[in-house]
Amino acid sequence: MIYPKIPLAQTVIQLCKAKHIQHIIISPGSRSAPLTIGFTNDDFFKCYSIVDERCAAFFAMGIAQQIKAPTALVCTSGSALLNYYPAVAEAYYSDIPLVVLSADRPKHLVGIGDGQTINQKNVYENHILYSANLKLDLKDEKKVPSNDELPIMKNLESKLERFLGLQKDIQEHNEQEINTAINFAKLKNGPVHINIPFDEPLYETVKTLSVSPKNNVIVKEPQEVDDYILKECIEDWSVASKKMILVGVHSPNKIQKQWLEELAKDDSVIVFTETTSNLHHKSFLPSIDQIIAPLSEEEQKALQPDILLTFGGLIVSKKIKAILRKFKPKQHWHIDEKQANDTFFCLTKHIETSPELFFKSLLTKVAHYKKSDYKPKWLKVKQKRLKKHEQYLSKIPFSDFTVFNTVLKHIPNNTVLQVGNSSAIRYTQLFSINKTLEVFCNRGTSGIDGSTSTAIGCAVANKKQTVFITGDLSFFYDSNALWNNYIPTNFRIIVVNNEGGGIFRILPGHKNTENFDTYFETRHQLNAAHLCKMFNFEYHTATDDTSLKQELNTFFSDSNTPKLLEIFTPKALNDEILLDYFKFIK
Repeated sequence: MIYPKIPLAQTVIQLCKAKHIQHIIISPGSRSAPLTIGFTNDDFFKCYSIVDERCAAFFAMGIAQQIKAPTALVCTSGSALLNYYPAVAEAYYSDIPLVVLSADRPKHLVGIGDGQTINQKNVYENHILYSANLKLDLKDEKKVPSNDELPIMKNLESKLERFLGLQKDIQEHNEQEINTAINFAKLKNGPVHINIPFDEPLYETVKTLSVSPKNNVIVKEPQEVDDYILKECIEDWSVASKKMILVGVHSPNKIQKQWLEELAKDDSVIVFTETTSNLHHKSFLPSIDQIIAPLSEEEQKALQPDILLTFGGLIVSKKIKAILRKFKPKQHWHIDEKQANDTFFCLTKHIETSPELFFKSLLTKVAHYKKSDYKPKWLKVKQKRLKKHEQYLSKIPFSDFTVFNTVLKHIPNNTVLQVGNSSAIRYTQLFSINKTLEVFCNRGTSGIDGSTSTAIGCAVANKKQTVFITGDLSFFYDSNALWNNYIPTNFRIIVVNNEGGGIFRILPGHKNTENFDTYFETRHQLNAAHLCKMFNFEYHTATDDTSLKQELNTFFSDSNTPKLLEIFTPKALNDEILLDYFKFIK
């Protein structure tokens, strides 16, 4: 086997292998050559070459999202690692493990005007779990610093001993930092940064390893619920007559069905879920905005819970956040092993465990269900809204609203559904979702910038068919995502093209002015046809309900290339139809 000659590169690669980091996403560069040589010459690693670092990072995040384990990114020095930043921030807020391996110039070449050089130390400081800044290997005894340059033990007998001693210290430091960083990513589920200085020559190889780094093994133990906190929770839960569970972004199959059934039996408990919650029960309340948007202030007050229990990632619905901030619950408990956001400004308990362990601990000890009309009342509201929802669909013309209704009904069972941000996820929230689908969306920072790249990473990692629904601006923004040689042929993209940022038309503002069109909605007349031709996607279009249904009948079938369906909708009608919807379903 071929190895990079530089011991530091060998150390990084061996520890990644020891910690079972298998997926390595590499963006081309010279300073990172020792890492690229090492990773690509070891069959243990699955290496991907992606030129655009921003796309590469979101692609890596999509893989990590699915395999629930760290992926590694490799880039050269300079601005390359800054292009990772949007994905690093998303991974930080979405609890997705990424390991950023950035090559750097030696310290003495930083800040002197050398090319492709920036200050890379702690560059992700505010959005990273751990930053490891490694030390440069000492290559030969002639480069050992003098006593004036570096304090060392005075009893070293020769320059060679000094060299060997210093190199050992450097090696131990680097091993410790690499171990700590990767262990953080695995234990805490988030991004870490390992900055790695390399001196030239960079391309030399050897056939035997010169170092054998120690792997500090960590074992993640489940966090049991604190006994005192559990006792308090049982007492309060048993007497509260209005308990609301609100679930944000949540991976599929993380909670056993028996606990969902227990919650569904309790009339004092309502469970609000979002599309990204991946939790389903006929007694739960999905499509939150559909239920609460038309509420009067008196009805909002009636919704106010005694106990609000939240778990999962960030909440999409702005309306539920507004109501719960105005009519605060008496108690807010958040379940998460890592942290608790005080989203509603009334957090009273951070329960540091998993939802599965919490419900197992709580529900097996609650002696009885509290008698209440809380859930029956809101289930009646749900049924009323669903009836009005269907009535509204039957009377409106072709639009974004009808498109999402039709598309979501046609997605095959057991598909992985990736949804773009902004309008795409908000429309999706208004419709019932096939419970066999696994739904994901980049809600950590809620940006439109890397959704396509994330979906492609997901499609590579998950053998199920992946369907990505997105708006036009988000799709064109991340069009370099298609510059990827690993896209599965069963990958499907659905672009809802309303010629701009349609979400701005439903927000307060001066619509239909040149200023609005240019700087908010950012109107355009682009389409995806040429991109599909360039990147070998099978291209389809729809412009009305009939053509849409015709296309969807065969769109998900097997093909030799991935497919993209672009649906053109009337931008002038979309906002009116959506705003009128919330008036109609009262």
